[in-house]
Amino acid sequence: MSLSLSLLRANLGAWVVSLLILASWFGVSGSTQKIGRGYRLVAIGRSPGGEGLAGVLQVKQSTGKYGPDIRQLKFFVRHETEDRLRVYITDDDQERWEVPYDLLPRERVPQTKPASSSGSLNLPAGEFSGEKLVFTYKADPFGFTVKRKSDGQILFDTNAGAGDPYNSLVFKDQYLEISTRLPGGAAIYGLGENTQPGGIRLRPNDPYTLYTTDISAINLNMDLYGSHPFYMDLRNVNGEPSAHGVLLLNSNGMDVVYRGTSLTYKAIGGVLDFYFFSGPTPLGVVDQYTSLIGRPAPMPYWAFGLTLSPSWMDLLLSGNGIHQCRWGYQNISVVESVVEAYQKARIPLDVIWNDDDHMDAAKDFTLDPVNYPRAKLLAFLEKIHAQGMKYIVLIDPGIAVNESYGVFVRGMAADVFIKYGGKPYLAQVWPGPVYFPDFLSPSGVSWWVDEIDRFHELVPVDGLWIDMNEVSNFCTGQCEMPTAAHPCPVPNSDTPWICCLVCKNITETRWDEPPYKINASGSQVPLGFKTIATSATHYGGVLEYNAHSLYGFSQAVATRRALQGLQGKRPFILTRSTFVGSGALAAHWTGDNKGTWEDLRYSISTMLNFGIFGMPMVGSDICGFYPAPTEELCNRWIELGAFYPFSRDHSNLHSPRQELYLWDSVAASARNALGLRYRLLPYLYTLSYEAHTTGAPIARPLFFSFPNFTEAYGLSTQFLLGRGVMVSPVLEQGATAVKALFPPGTWYNLFDLRKTVSAEDGQYVTLDAPLNEINVHEARATPFTLVVAFPLGAAVGEASGGVFVDDDERPEMKLEDGQSTYATFYATLQNGTVRVWSDVAHGSFALQQELIIEKVTLVGVSGAGRGLSIELNPRSLMVEIGGLALPLGKNFSLTWRMEIGS
Repeated sequence: MSLSLSLLRANLGAWVVSLLILASWFGVSGSTQKIGRGYRLVAIGRSPGGEGLAGVLQVKQSTGKYGPDIRQLKFFVRHETEDRLRVYITDDDQERWEVPYDLLPRERVPQTKPASSSGSLNLPAGEFSGEKLVFTYKADPFGFTVKRKSDGQILFDTNAGAGDPYNSLVFKDQYLEISTRLPGGAAIYGLGENTQPGGIRLRPNDPYTLYTTDISAINLNMDLYGSHPFYMDLRNVNGEPSAHGVLLLNSNGMDVVYRGTSLTYKAIGGVLDFYFFSGPTPLGVVDQYTSLIGRPAPMPYWAFGLTLSPSWMDLLLSGNGIHQCRWGYQNISVVESVVEAYQKARIPLDVIWNDDDHMDAAKDFTLDPVNYPRAKLLAFLEKIHAQGMKYIVLIDPGIAVNESYGVFVRGMAADVFIKYGGKPYLAQVWPGPVYFPDFLSPSGVSWWVDEIDRFHELVPVDGLWIDMNEVSNFCTGQCEMPTAAHPCPVPNSDTPWICCLVCKNITETRWDEPPYKINASGSQVPLGFKTIATSATHYGGVLEYNAHSLYGFSQAVATRRALQGLQGKRPFILTRSTFVGSGALAAHWTGDNKGTWEDLRYSISTMLNFGIFGMPMVGSDICGFYPAPTEELCNRWIELGAFYPFSRDHSNLHSPRQELYLWDSVAASARNALGLRYRLLPYLYTLSYEAHTTGAPIARPLFFSFPNFTEAYGLSTQFLLGRGVMVSPVLEQGATAVKALFPPGTWYNLFDLRKTVSAEDGQYVTLDAPLNEINVHEARATPFTLVVAFPLGAAVGEASGGVFVDDDERPEMKLEDGQSTYATFYATLQNGTVRVWSDVAHGSFALQQELIIEKVTLVGVSGAGRGLSIELNPRSLMVEIGGLALPLGKNFSLTWRMEIGS
C-alpha cells in the first residue's frame, strides 16, 4: 500500500526542480564532456598468495569537476571460478564503503598490493588468463578488457579514445565513472528496477537510474523500488549466439547511460566491484550469476496455489488458485465473505491477504480490537487452514512513536532505530510519526526477530509481506513533532499521506547535496526526498547515503531469519524493495500499477527482468492496483496473470472492488486460466526447484530457449514458462485475435492438444483469442499425466523433461532420500518405434506418497500401437495411453511400435 507516492512527484515543496534540470541531465549524460584525465598503471604483479593479479594506479591529472580525484588507486583481479572473473578497484589509502560481506556473503578481497613488479610475472604481457575469461590491461591511460577465450569476443572494454563520448576511468570520493564499448548489435537486458515502455530489451538513450524509490510503477524509465546493477548482453555473430553478464556490485545511487555502442556507469560512491560471467547461454549466465548472489529461495507449494481440502476437491478446484488481497477489507467479516464468494463462484482461491486493515491504527504487529478481534480472526484461520488455505499480512518498517505501544517501547530499549544527530530519525508513514528500524544493527535484527515471534503467537500467519521499504517517508528532511494544537496524524484525515510533522530541508552536508545529481525520480530530486535523510546513520556510523538501497534487502534478511525459526517451515516473504541477492530471500511484486492496457503490457517486461535478476517468484497486481479496471481488461489480465509465477489480485482502498467473481465473464476466464495453471502445477513446482538449484527463471524470454532466433531478442509480448510452454496473451482492447511469434518447431495448444502450429523457420501466426473455456484436470494428489511432444509428423524425434516433488513445507528444497524425488523422463521415436522411460533419483518419497502416472499422451506421432490401452486421434496425430499405474518413484520403460492403418 503506497497510494501516497503513487503518482509522479510533482509537488516538491521547497525544492525547486524544473524541466530545465531534466534537460540538463540528458545533455550531460550524452555529451562528450571530459570529467577526468584517467589513471596510469605504476605497479602490477601477483597478489600475496598468488591467487590473483594486483596493481596500483596513479591519477594522470586531477580535475575539480565533482570533487578532486583520488590520487592513488589499487585494483585486484581474480578468476573466482572457471566462468566468473572479478575486477575490484578502490582507494589505495582509505577504506571505502562497499556492500557488507555479512549481508551478501562472497569472497573477501585480500590485501591487494602487488607482491612483485610486472617484470617478474610469468604471464603473457598485459594478460591474466583463466579457464574461460581473459583479463587484458593497458598501462597509460589505464584501461582493461575482458574477453571470452573460446571465441575471442571482447565482452567489456574500458579503453576510451579521444572521439568516444565517455571518459577514461574517473574515481572521486562521490563520483565514479567507468565505461565499456559495445558492438552495435548487442542486445542488452537488465539494469532495474524500472518500467520499460519499449520492452525488455534496453533502448539507447533511455535513462537508467538505480536508487530505491517509492514512486508508482506507472512512472516510465525511472528509478523504482529496487536496485539491480546487473545486465545481460546477448549477441549473434555470424549466426552464433552468445551471452554474458556483468554485475557492478555497488549500493550507491547511480546513473547508467546506454548509448547503443557504449555503456557508462556514474556512481556517487562506493567502489568499482565488477563481476563478469562468461555464459555463453542465457541460462548459463543466470546460473553463474545466482551462484554468486544466492540461489532463488525455495518456495512452498502453496505459493503457486494449492488446496487439498475435500470440499475444494468436490469443486474440482483442489489446487493452484490465486492470491487475493485488497487495501480496504475493513473487517474480518468482509474477508470471510470474500473467501465464501470465491468458493461459490468456483474460482480457486488459496491465499487470502490483509493489507494494513487488520492493524490497530496502522501499527505493526497489532490487531484492530474492533474490526479484527483476535478470537474471531483465529476462528477464521482455523477454518481456512482446515481447507488448506493460507493467510498473509502486511508489515511496514515504520514503527509508530507511541509510548503505550510495546513494539516501540522495546525498540527504544534495544536502541534499534536509525539515527540523525544522535537521536532516532523522525519520519511519517501510515501510523503517523515513526522511527525506522536499523537492519544493519545486530540488535535491530534480534529485536525484529523477537517481534515477529511475538506476533506469530498472536496470529499464526503463514507468511509476511514487507512493504514501503525503499524506505518510504511522507515527509522530507529533519522533522520534529508538531505542537499539541496541530496533532499528527490528523484525526480522521482522508489524506494521511500529507506530511503533518514540522520539517526543514537539509542542505548543509555533501551527503544530502552531493556534487553529482543522479536522475532521481526522473528529475534529479534530492536523494533524501520522501525518504530517510542521506546524512542519517546506521549501526557503526554507516551513512544512509551509502546504505539507502540496501534497506529492503536487509529487512528481508531479518524477516527470513525470523520466519525460519517458526515451526521449522519453509518461509514465504513478499517484498517491494529489492537489491542484488533479494531473490534468495523473498518473492516480489511489481508495486503500484494502474488498471490500463499499457500496464498490462508493461508487466511482462518487469516480470522477465526479475527472472534475469535471480528473483523468479514475481508478478504484478492483477487487474491493476488502481483505478477501476474495465471488465474486458480484467478478463485479459487474469488470463495473463494466471501465468505469472506469483499470481495475486490486489486493489486500492480508493478504487472499486475488483475480485474476480464480481463479473460473470471474468469469473469464467479465471476458472479457465487458473484451470490450466492447475494442470501445469507439477511443471511449475519443478521449475521452482530448477530455479532454486540453478537460478533458471520460471518465466523467461523466448531467447532463453531459442538464442539463435534473433526475432525474439526484443520480444516483450510473449514469454516462456520453463523451456517450452509459451504464453501469448491478448494485450489490446477489443482484440479477439493475437499475432504471436512462434520459434522453429511444432507447438501444441495446451487448451486443446489437437491444435498445432508448425513453424519451420519461425514465423508470426494470427491466433483466435476468445475467452476460451478450459478443463481442470490432475492435481498434485491425483495421478499425473505425462505429455510427450514430438515434431509434428516426424519419423525421428527425441524429448525429455522432469518433475520434482517434495514436502513443500520443509525449509530446504533439495534432493534427499525420503524427503523428495526427481524423475527425469525421456522419449525417442525411431523407425516406427516409440520408447518412453524414466530415470528416478531418490524415489522413496514419491513411493510413500503413492504418486502414480496414469496416462501418457504423445503428440506429433501417427499410427497406433499394440498391446496397450491406446486412443488415437489421427487428425491431430495424438496418441493417449491410458489405464496405467506407473509409480512415479520407480524407473519405468514403455516401448511399442506404431503402425499406420490403411
